[in-house]
Amino acid sequence: MTSHSPGSPGLRAWLGLLVILCPVLLVSMDGSILFLAMPRISGALSPTADQALWILDVYGFAVGSLLIAFGNIGDRYGRLRLLMIGAALFGAGSAGAAYAPNAELLIAFRALMGVAGATLLPSALAVLSELFPDPRRRARAIGIFAAAFAAGFAIGPIVGGVLLERFWWGSVFLVNLPVISVFLLFAPVLLREARVTRPGRVDVPSVLSSAGGLLLAGYGIKHAAAEGLSAVPVAAVVAGVGLLAWFARRQRVLEHPLIDFSLFRDRVFTLAIVTGVLPLAAWSAAAYLSGVYLQSVLDVPVLGAAFLAIPGAAVLTTMCVVTPAVIDRIGKRTALALCHLFITTGLVLLLMTGVSGGIGWYVASTVIAGVGYGISFSVVADTAVGAVPVEQAGAASAIAETGNELGNALGIALLGSLAALVFRLQGPDLAPTLDETRRIAELAPEALADAKAAFVTGLHAAAAVAAVLHAALGVLVLRLLPRPLSRPRPRPRPRPSGPDGGSPRAGRRHAKVER
Repeated sequence: MTSHSPGSPGLRAWLGLLVILCPVLLVSMDGSILFLAMPRISGALSPTADQALWILDVYGFAVGSLLIAFGNIGDRYGRLRLLMIGAALFGAGSAGAAYAPNAELLIAFRALMGVAGATLLPSALAVLSELFPDPRRRARAIGIFAAAFAAGFAIGPIVGGVLLERFWWGSVFLVNLPVISVFLLFAPVLLREARVTRPGRVDVPSVLSSAGGLLLAGYGIKHAAAEGLSAVPVAAVVAGVGLLAWFARRQRVLEHPLIDFSLFRDRVFTLAIVTGVLPLAAWSAAAYLSGVYLQSVLDVPVLGAAFLAIPGAAVLTTMCVVTPAVIDRIGKRTALALCHLFITTGLVLLLMTGVSGGIGWYVASTVIAGVGYGISFSVVADTAVGAVPVEQAGAASAIAETGNELGNALGIALLGSLAALVFRLQGPDLAPTLDETRRIAELAPEALADAKAAFVTGLHAAAAVAAVLHAALGVLVLRLLPRPLSRPRPRPRPRPSGPDGGSPRAGRRHAKVER
């Protein structure tokens, strides 16, 4: 039998890490796998403009709004147990989505996948921490975890494109089932249960108001962009904003809030969280709109569009790995500023694309912006945690993770809705989306050209707005962050605290481990 030094992980721990990466890759990959699949889905199910946006981002809304709540639930009732339940639900949602006969059911199954995904992320990281008791090896394992999560976002469109070249659109969901099966088979053997004793209960009104507020506000914005202003979308936005405001007020009076808003008094923490939200919003919107642009404007085959996404995905994943070493040399303040500079430059290059060509500009955009996205994915959580006292590190980590998921959804909801609004105002007024316009029988060439030009204008509008926001945020980073902001010194692992929101990174040493 092979012997190991105390605290040294054996083969079982590393095999357990591989098993944990299965649901991690699926959760992140399913946040982006539909970006190239939407033209096929639109052709098969004929969703309206706002339904198409919901198909894309209801998943991210569900994950982001429930992430902290399920972290609390896992702490109380068992992380591995919740991980197994979530994986089974994720598989069921994937199977249902693959065979959904209409857009409404596809949205419902995507929402179920999002709920399941919210159970997987915090539980996976918590169980992983139990496999590696040594702090240095645990840090290495968590680094692999983070790189896999970022890589899933990057390779999602590529995997979707490869599948769609050979199979029907439902294959982008069915690919989840073998991975889930492997996880459910080996997880009980290789992983251990973990619980953390935490005071208080999950505040159900907070969970419902945050999720309901996000969904209502998102529905109103997308419906108004696609169909125009009317009483229904305006009422939805007002109700959604009201629920979110009530949620924020409630957190201030709860003894154990889901989100500790007092953390946002620290400007370093606030800028770090915004840096987590905005890049993912820009990336998700640009990836979705570019996928439609390549296939429906330039008529690039889906497999060709997938190959064109590889350079940007490779740069993004590489930056996730090398960024910690870069930060050791230049510091976090400079890294955060460079993050926004590269993303701004990449988004500006998207403005060079046109109806008759622009593939080279698209690839250059993804490569240059990929540097910034990779920096963002790597540095945000560490910066946020380093900006707060040790006892609040769990809460800071939970907010950072939630911000990432919401950024992915908000990019489609806001920037995607802006592009839809521009198309509705400047298009030939034959259908609310480019793909629906292309399906009109005996469509005049002039009308198709007008529709393509309107879509490209919408793409440019979304890219321009995102570029301006990133440029402004980069300036704020340089003006507001202190110069010595650099890689933080080693910090002791925090004890479980009330307002940490069930963060997967808080208080692992105090977990009760059950064989």
